Amino acid sequence: RFHHASTSHWCSCSKTISDEKYQDPFQLGRKDLKNLYEDIKKELLVSAAELKEMCDYYFDGKGKAFRPMIVVLMARACNIHHNNSKEVQASQRSVAIIAEMIHTASLVHDDVIDDANSRRGKRTLNQIWGERKAVLAGDFILSAASVALARIGNTTIISVLTQVIEDLVRGEFLQLGSKENENERFAHYLEKTFKKTASLIANSCKAVSILGCPDPKVHEIAYQYGKNVGIAFQLIDDVLDFTSCADHLGKPTAADLKLGLATGPVLFACRQFPEMNAMIMRRFSKPGDVERAWKYVLQSDGVQQTTYLAQRYCHAATREIRKLRPSPEREALVHLTEMVLMRDK
Repeated sequence: RFHHASTSHWCSCSKTISDEKYQDPFQLGRKDLKNLYEDIKKELLVSAAELKEMCDYYFDGKGKAFRPMIVVLMARACNIHHNNSKEVQASQRSVAIIAEMIHTASLVHDDVIDDANSRRGKRTLNQIWGERKAVLAGDFILSAASVALARIGNTTIISVLTQVIEDLVRGEFLQLGSKENENERFAHYLEKTFKKTASLIANSCKAVSILGCPDPKVHEIAYQYGKNVGIAFQLIDDVLDFTSCADHLGKPTAADLKLGLATGPVLFACRQFPEMNAMIMRRFSKPGDVERAWKYVLQSDGVQQTTYLAQRYCHAATREIRKLRPSPEREALVHLTEMVLMRDK
């Protein structure tokens, strides 16, 4: 469907923000994220030394805190839109903390499923402590997030954020399966991408909008922005698996192919090289499959088409967020869509 998109259509995306409007999302979100990781560690109060060490391992303050930042910026943008309030509510900041905890728990579990040995440039929990303990540590982080969520005391917010946990599990199951039919395969991939990556951002944004503004239209704007940015983020991640060197990405490249996963670049390449279909169905399990698939992707326009698709999702996110009243936070969220497209790790 996106095969014949013209290049010229996409060239304006980096020019959408004038210099005086430019807002660095990380700078703007920093004050609300101060002591974020210390506050997460307080949620993970545990007496067993080993479990504490495992839980603290990824909450070392070296993460980008990308998801909490989107959440606090969305909270401010919605609060300003509703009643010009400049403050982030304590409950909204709690959503940002919970989002990071759910995300990290999902990484711990993903690494066990994928038998991964590196994450963010360091050894994975399962490599150091073993799979069983890693699964339990991920479960413990999720349970602590659930306790923090219950403390907010709002049943609607509980319902919105528990949907994320359900989606993560369903997304992982989708990733374990594959579709014979080529058209179904792309829909399957996008659904998996939404559930595994975008649902957390979409529903966290929706949660803070509900806490800050009674208007259901605003809740839908927040949700759609998060959904579109989340899908674009993962599409670029899938591109980087082919274009970034391992040192830069903090994990080995072609990791998805080695796991038997057909991501966007592969599915687009398959249209030019139909012989990849058989490889996709056997999940690149035969000797030489990974290397051949890698070559086909780089010979095709799969990377370019996946990038175009990510740009479409970012444009949709920008369209949504511009429906809110102007604010520095709104502009930062617009700029964030460009940062997602330009990132190299």
